[in-house]
Amino acid sequence: MAEPTHANDPAPPLTPGFLPNVRFDLQSGFLVFLIAMPLCLGIATASKYPPICGIWTAVIGGIFACILSNSQLTIKGPAAGLIVIVEGAVLGLGGDVVGHDAPIEAKIAAGYPLALGVGVTAGVIQILFGLLKAGKLGELVPLTPVHGMLAAIGITIMAKQFFPMLGIEKVPGGEPINVIAAIPGKLSEWNPTIALVGLTSLAILIAFPFLKARIKFLKPVPGQLIVLLVAIPMGLLLGLDGMLNAKDQAKFLVFVPDVLQAPETAFFFPNFSGLATATGVQYVVLFSLIGTIESMLSSQAVDMIDPWRRKTDQNRDLLAVGVANTLCSVLGALPMISEIVRSKANIDNGARTKYANLFHALFLLAFILFLPSVIRMIPLAALGAMLVFTGFRLASPKEFVHTYKIGLEQLVVFVTTIAVTLCTDLLIGVASGIALKLVIHVLNGTPLRSFVRADIEVASTDDERVAVLKVRQAAVFANWLGLKSAILKYAVDRDEVVLDLSETKFVDHSTMEKLHQLEQELAAADKALKVVGLDSHRPLSAHPLAARKCARHAPVDAAV
Repeated sequence: MAEPTHANDPAPPLTPGFLPNVRFDLQSGFLVFLIAMPLCLGIATASKYPPICGIWTAVIGGIFACILSNSQLTIKGPAAGLIVIVEGAVLGLGGDVVGHDAPIEAKIAAGYPLALGVGVTAGVIQILFGLLKAGKLGELVPLTPVHGMLAAIGITIMAKQFFPMLGIEKVPGGEPINVIAAIPGKLSEWNPTIALVGLTSLAILIAFPFLKARIKFLKPVPGQLIVLLVAIPMGLLLGLDGMLNAKDQAKFLVFVPDVLQAPETAFFFPNFSGLATATGVQYVVLFSLIGTIESMLSSQAVDMIDPWRRKTDQNRDLLAVGVANTLCSVLGALPMISEIVRSKANIDNGARTKYANLFHALFLLAFILFLPSVIRMIPLAALGAMLVFTGFRLASPKEFVHTYKIGLEQLVVFVTTIAVTLCTDLLIGVASGIALKLVIHVLNGTPLRSFVRADIEVASTDDERVAVLKVRQAAVFANWLGLKSAILKYAVDRDEVVLDLSETKFVDHSTMEKLHQLEQELAAADKALKVVGLDSHRPLSAHPLAARKCARHAPVDAAV
């Protein structure tokens, strides 16, 4: 999750409305478009969708989110975190039809329209989530298994995109762990010409941030743009368009149709027959739940770094995401979420309102309509390099170090989630992380009844502007909604809420982090949240947001 880097920075004056902010939003929308365009193409290709579908997702997301959501600075579009799920749906559903040993091209042809049917259904479910105000349920998911899931997705993306980056045509199938194991044996099949483009692109992405830190005027320039400015001429100089026959060009260069001349080739429609299968049901659950959780976590993170500290209505935003996702799948596009990397770039580039998201979508639409020939020059190796770099950021060693600093027990959950996900699938991986977290909580003294509800007592106080809430037993991710609801309820008519945790046996990391976030949110509303009573608790690490265990209830060496 993004750090609140702007939490203490003074925000410039903000005049509400479209016209006062249009120059800031237009500039940011253009710069985000430069980042989004190659990523949209790459994510769609990696997901086994036609490349143009990634563009349609960002266009639809940018337009409908602007109309329906109150989220101001998030950018909606396809996300690397959903690649594994979408690709799995295409190949899994296609394999059910043509056989799982069939050529990958046959599985894609059969599975793609079936995956669209899954996407439409999942989008409708997200609409229902929004209408039923179920957006808050995403807060019940503990943070560490979610971060572990994202790291596992990052590792999978790196492993699978390693092959197109080096010009290796056939990517091994099966679980991600099998793909990783196959890499050494596949190196002999690399294409030196394609690999030169791919490795150069990767080197630029790695080196360019260091260059930007030293040369001020390069700061707003996206690294992805530099990759395209280098990779497209490289491809032309190396003769990729002439060296390869038409069949090989489709394997190594991006293909998008000419929308204005042949619109019937630019849109694709769903097939709902896969919904009655076990594979279809599995991916409806994954599309709707994982997409919802990722989108909510991203929008919450963006709210934390919004210079004006505006708050997204999660239910309204989820409704917007559901409507956009339904339309995306009806027209053949990828599912979308609130995307954290592009949203962070949006803020850094000076965006002020949600119209920056709209402008980024309109720039994408104009480019695909009027300059498709430029897109057809992009080497797939360059897109593969971008996704390898994106995957590395999701599974960066810094994530492992950060998790370890929070607590050894968090690292155990994090690594377990990654390992199980790589060996099985996302649902089993996340479930294993949550199950292990529950076991660790019980071993640390959490009563089973605390997983059902928070035990909260309102203490009497002489000051009518202060509410004191005393929590007993435990404060953990499973009862967080009850705890948060009580805090917000008593904060309405008071200036300060004091949360007394002295009688808890255990307070987990997810609760500590969410209390920190809630403290910042209330401070923005000129209210205070004060957490007390942890003096008798032993933190499981030196990190300020580490889990706390009451020393009175268990021996010191019983943790974890």
